[in-house]
Amino acid sequence: MVCGRFFTGRLAQGQISVVMPANAGIHVFLVAKAWMAGTSPAMTESLFTAAAEFAARATCSKLTSFVRQEHPMPDSIPPFPDLPSSLHAERQGALALLRLARAEKRNALDDTTVLGIETFFTELPEDVKAVVISGEGEHFSAGLDLGELTKRDIAASIAHSRMWHRAFDTIEFGRVPVVCVLHGAVVGGGLELAAATHIRVAERTAYYALPEGSRGIYVGGGASVRLPRLIGTSRMMEMMLTGRTYDAAEGQALGLSHYVVEPGAGLPKAIELARRIADNEAMTNFAIMHVLPRIAEQDPASGYLMESLMAAIAAGDPQAQKRLRDFLQKRAPKTLRQ
Repeated sequence: MVCGRFFTGRLAQGQISVVMPANAGIHVFLVAKAWMAGTSPAMTESLFTAAAEFAARATCSKLTSFVRQEHPMPDSIPPFPDLPSSLHAERQGALALLRLARAEKRNALDDTTVLGIETFFTELPEDVKAVVISGEGEHFSAGLDLGELTKRDIAASIAHSRMWHRAFDTIEFGRVPVVCVLHGAVVGGGLELAAATHIRVAERTAYYALPEGSRGIYVGGGASVRLPRLIGTSRMMEMMLTGRTYDAAEGQALGLSHYVVEPGAGLPKAIELARRIADNEAMTNFAIMHVLPRIAEQDPASGYLMESLMAAIAAGDPQAQKRLRDFLQKRAPKTLRQ
């Protein structure tokens, strides 16, 4: 069905709704439909789900504008949801700054804080384009609050771990890119939180460790999945088996951070990067956050197809075309080594 400038369709397999600009939507729908015959049902559904997600994002701003016109929101809306005292949030233009605020506990992560993080990212205001996470006091986070380790049966322990997974997924696969500032202890669950963010800036005071092995426990906040992709399985095994700590320079060499700066310079650097990220097209940021990691996990043929779909949708966005025209007409800066 074509409604205005938008094409909407429902694919027979998986019953996945697709909403996208009419000119891009028909082409993507036909290409995907034609390719479906030679693909397994599971892979087809996975590809179409991702296609539907980022296609919808391509028209998100237009649809949001339409919805707001039809159903205007109240004038007074709180900028952030109610958060626990262990978290502090503030706005700087298009950026949201979230700070862990349990300095007296080295910003250890209790259940209240983790659930607060989930709430923050789930209910992030629509006009926020990037987030910066930092820690109050001398440490980013010393990890799980061991004071909350109560005797749980197996089912309850699984549910507790899955709660952490759900909360940190709202960071990694949320609506906007997230930059974090690392200083002091980045240990255990604190490292798991950092690994869920997209860009990591470490001050020279930062140090990393996974002490779960010496405490008779095992990581439960997603480290088994995220950290091997950053530093390799063998290195994570070594960290857990020996309790070894790595300093900021070593952590950057391993892939735990992207930048190392002097003490006190982490937050300004993170805000600078977040502002640069917020200036990107939302469609491109979404693709980098959501599509790129999934392509990396696919077989090459599926990855190439998804890349083609994403490239077509991103290039078809009117704002992207304007940026390209500006560049070709020398109204936009060139990429130069800084």
